[in-house]
Amino acid sequence: MACCIALVITGCERSEPPAQKTADLQGFIPMYNRYIREWLLDQQKSTAAEIEATTKELESAPDPSKEALETTLSGLRQNQSKWEFRLGLGDFLRIATPADLPIDLAWQDGMDQPEIGDPKAKKGGSFRRAISAFPPTIRPFGENSNHSFRGDLYDSIEMPLVTLHPDTMQLIPGVASRWATSPDGRTIYFKIDPEATYSDGSRVRAIDYLRFVYVRVSDHVNNPFTKQYFRENVAQVAIYDESTLSVSLPEAQIYAPLLAGGLNPSHEGFYQEYGPDYSERYQWRFPPTTGAYELLPDGIVKGVSITQSRVKNWWAKDRKYYKYRFNPDQLVHTVVRDDSKAFELFRVGELDTAMLTRPELWYEKSEVEPIFDGYIERVTFFNRYPKIPRGLYMNVSKAPLNDRLVRVGIHHAMNWEKVIQVMFRGDYQRLNAFNEGYALFSDPSIVARPYSIEKARQYFTEAGFTVPGRDGILEKPDGTRLSVSVTYPSMPLLDSLFSILREEALACGFDLRLDAQEDTVVYKKVMLKQHEMTLSSWLIGPPTPDFYQFLHSTNAYDAKGNVKPHTNNIFVWSRKDTDALSEKVRTATSTEELAQASKALQNIMHEEGFFAPGYSVDFVRVGSWRWVRWPDSEFTQFSPAVVFDPHESFVFWVDDSIKQETLAARRSGKKFPEVMKLYDQFRTLPASNTPEPDPE
Repeated sequence: MACCIALVITGCERSEPPAQKTADLQGFIPMYNRYIREWLLDQQKSTAAEIEATTKELESAPDPSKEALETTLSGLRQNQSKWEFRLGLGDFLRIATPADLPIDLAWQDGMDQPEIGDPKAKKGGSFRRAISAFPPTIRPFGENSNHSFRGDLYDSIEMPLVTLHPDTMQLIPGVASRWATSPDGRTIYFKIDPEATYSDGSRVRAIDYLRFVYVRVSDHVNNPFTKQYFRENVAQVAIYDESTLSVSLPEAQIYAPLLAGGLNPSHEGFYQEYGPDYSERYQWRFPPTTGAYELLPDGIVKGVSITQSRVKNWWAKDRKYYKYRFNPDQLVHTVVRDDSKAFELFRVGELDTAMLTRPELWYEKSEVEPIFDGYIERVTFFNRYPKIPRGLYMNVSKAPLNDRLVRVGIHHAMNWEKVIQVMFRGDYQRLNAFNEGYALFSDPSIVARPYSIEKARQYFTEAGFTVPGRDGILEKPDGTRLSVSVTYPSMPLLDSLFSILREEALACGFDLRLDAQEDTVVYKKVMLKQHEMTLSSWLIGPPTPDFYQFLHSTNAYDAKGNVKPHTNNIFVWSRKDTDALSEKVRTATSTEELAQASKALQNIMHEEGFFAPGYSVDFVRVGSWRWVRWPDSEFTQFSPAVVFDPHESFVFWVDDSIKQETLAARRSGKKFPEVMKLYDQFRTLPASNTPEPDPE
C-alpha cells in the first residue's frame, strides 16, 4: 500500500546521514542514532523559531488573516510535540531487553476473519504469463528497482509483519503471529511467528528488521524516498529478544498497526557483502524471502524469461489465510513486448491466462475457436479497488503549465469522452478526481471537466493566448505558441489514444506535442522532472489515499530551491496549504479527520488543475485456459474483492488432470460448452453504466 505517516520538514539542510566507513550493522546503529537525534534537534530548534515568529505576526495581524495564522500556529505546536516525543524515546534503532516490554499489552492475532481462496485448490504445475519488458534489476531496493515487475517479485509475494484481509480490510497476521498497541496508540509491538523462516530455512529474527532499515537508509544505496520515509515517518524500531520487536510512529493514527507492520526482514547472510558496491554486486541476486516464491539463479534467462519457484516446505503453507493460495509450483513470466503476439501465444495455449479488459481483446480478438470450443473460459469480475489515478500529470515548474488558466484550459481541450467511446466502446468511465473511489475519503461531488472548445479557448484567452497562428494554434502577442509536450510509453494503444486527443485539442487552438519513448526513457525523463506532461497511473492501494509523495514540497524542491529529482512529486507542486493537508492525511487519528483533509486536497487538485483525469475501469476481464481454476467457495467467488488484478491474490491453481483432458480434446476435436461468467457482487455503479458480457 502507498499510505504512510508524515512529519513536517522545516529548515534542515542535512538530508542524508553522514558517510559510513563500515558495512557492519552494529557499527551503523550508533552512527545513525546520532544522525537522527541531531536531525530532530534541528527540527525542534527550527520549529521553535517558527512558533515565535508566527506568534508575533498573529499579535498584529488583521482579523481576516488571524484564522490562517492560528491554524499554522496549531500545526507548528503539534509538530513540536512530535519532536519532543521522538527525542524522549531515545535511540531510533534500539536494542532493548525483555524487561523493557510493557506487561499489560492486549495482544491480537487476527484469526477471526474468513478464509481466502478455495479448499478445492490443488498444489503443483506451472503457471505461464507474459510480461512486456525484462526488469533492469531484481534488487528489491535502490536504483531502477521500482520497475513494472517489482510487484510480481516482491510486493505481492513478501509477507510483512501484518497485512489486510483482501475482502474485509481487517488486520490479519503475516510474519507476526500477534501484535499489540500501546495505550497512546503510537507504538505497535509484534511477536514473530515461531515457525517463520526464510526460503533457505533459517529462522526470522527481530534483529533482521533493524537490518531492513540499515540496508535501505545507509549511504551505500541511492534510495531517497525510503530514506526520507524512515527519517520522517518512523519514530523508533526496537527489538527486545529474538522474536519480539516494536515500531513507534511519530503520533497515533488510524491503521497504525498496518503502517508499523509493513516492514520485511533482511537476511543476515545474504547482506554480509553489503557495501558501497551494493547496486552492482546485488544486481541479479534474489534475497531469501519469507514469501511463497523465490527466484533461483537458473530461473533468470536475461531478456527472455523469469521463473519463480514455490519455496519447498514454505513455513506458512498450512496457515489460515495462506493455505489455499500460492498454489502453482512455478510462475513462468515470458517477455513478449508486442501485445498482439502475447495474445496469439495465449490463443494457441503457450500462455495460461490473459487480461482481456481492453475492448478489442474482449470483442474481436476473442472471436476464436478455442473460446467457442470451451478450451478458454472468460470472466468479467467487478472489484472494489480504488480507482487508479490515470491521467495527465502536469509539471508546473515549466511554462506555460505554471499558469492555472492554461492548465484548466487543457482539461477542457482533452476529449476523453471520445477516447472512451471510440477506443473503449463506452465500457469504461471518465475518472473524476485523483484518489477517487475511497468510500469514506473521496469527494463524490467532484466531476471532471468535459471537453469544450468554447471553454478551452476562453481559459487560453484569459491566459494571454489571444492570437490564432497560421496553423490555428493560439499564440501570445509576442509569438509564444500554446504548445505542450506529453511524454508517454510508445505502444499502439497509447499512440492511438493520443492521436485522438491531439486532433481534438487542435480545434481548441492547443498544440499537444506527442513525445512517445521507450518505457525506460519515459521513466528516467519523468524521474528527472524533465517532462512537461506525462500520462501516468500510479497504483495507490487501500485502505487510505496517499497525497504526500505526490504533493509535498519536500518532494518538489531541495533546500537550495532546485527541482528535486527521483521523487514521485512529478507535478513539482509546492504550497504550504497542500503540505499541511498532505501531512494530515498521513497522520490523521480518526476517519473524520482523514476524510476532511483528503477531500480538501481533492478539491484543491481539481481547482488548480495540475492533474487532468483520464478514464477508469471498475472491472477486469480475464481469459483462462480451462485448466486454470478460480475459487468458487463460500468465502471467495473467483477472487477477493479488493484487488487490482485477480492474479495478485494467488487464489487460482493449475489442474493438471484438466490440462491433460483439454489437450487430448484438442487433438481429437472434442469440444466443451463455451464459458463466459459474470461476477458482479461487488458492482457499485448502476447497471446502466456498466458493461454486460458479450452474449455472443
